[in-house]
Amino acid sequence: MKALEIKPIIHKFNTFEEFLCEFHLNEKDLVLTNEFLYKSFMKELNTKANFIFQEKYGKGEPSDEMIDKIINDAKKYDYNRVIAIGGGSIIDIAKLLVVKDAKSALELFEKKIPIVKEKELIIIPTTCGTGSEVTNITISEIKSKKTKMGLASDELYADYAVLIPEIVKGLPYKFFVTSSVDALIHALESYVSPKSTCFTELFAVKAIELILEGYMEIIEKGPEHRINIIENFVIGSNYAGIAFGNTGVGAVHAMSYPLGGTYHIPHGEANYLMFTEVFETYNRLKPEGKIKNINAILRKILKIGESKNVYEALAEVLDKLLERKPLREYGMKESEIESFTDSVIKSQQRLLINNYVSLSRENMIDIYRKLY
Repeated sequence: MKALEIKPIIHKFNTFEEFLCEFHLNEKDLVLTNEFLYKSFMKELNTKANFIFQEKYGKGEPSDEMIDKIINDAKKYDYNRVIAIGGGSIIDIAKLLVVKDAKSALELFEKKIPIVKEKELIIIPTTCGTGSEVTNITISEIKSKKTKMGLASDELYADYAVLIPEIVKGLPYKFFVTSSVDALIHALESYVSPKSTCFTELFAVKAIELILEGYMEIIEKGPEHRINIIENFVIGSNYAGIAFGNTGVGAVHAMSYPLGGTYHIPHGEANYLMFTEVFETYNRLKPEGKIKNINAILRKILKIGESKNVYEALAEVLDKLLERKPLREYGMKESEIESFTDSVIKSQQRLLINNYVSLSRENMIDIYRKLY
């Protein structure tokens, strides 16, 4: 059994200028980023690379419609390398720009064309959540299906993953929380996955420690303290990415996708809404397995005894950073409890096979209903 794979070469720099000196961006490079990042870190450095700004094609997380427009416009340039500088949306789109003969996002996600890599890919994350710089996965909203779909292929691995904590410091507080909570969930889902190994567990546990201990510092010292410890979150997110890139994620992500696809709830926030209830269900169905180990790890970090429910304690910490709301407050209808469940069962088997324990249709309906 394969125990661990870390595909991209990982670099770390103090500044964006150091990255430019090492990688020598030129007119054969296509940079996908946001305009505000370009103005803050790249404009004055006068790089000769070609730039595409994601926000020119629409707001929010990537959809198949947005991706198709960007793929079409990218064909105007003669480029050998794609450089993604941004959050999860930028990274997910950039992974598709390296695919030969890509024309339609839906064709790619439905695997109707072969996934053949023809460009080099460099990824620089500007959030501390997706870990996507070290995974072979891309996610998109598919408008016609009103859900999100994932594509996993080794051809989507970056050649280089580049960590620059400096460019993450300006991340607004809410986006910092939603992205880093996503990383925490990556690590926890990876740890209890049937595909986890002693190697992936090392990365998952360290990610959990870095992120949760950082949260507790921020709660004590205030939101601005995140800037002083942002490197811990950048590295923690990367560790979580390495862990779940090998093991996959499960029901938390799978059950959040209809929320994001239908009500455009940000990815990390949607995952957070599902997170503790899914793990409470796991704990109830199979308390003596690996979840017992992760519960002990969480208790140690949170400094709580056996008498307190670990997921209630974790939720108390997270709610101090970002308060959860019932699903109905996001617009979800009670009738969608069953339709969302059926959509997940039909379209997210890629993720559901990574569940700690198999969840029945009734289990998932119960989770949605409790959160409704």
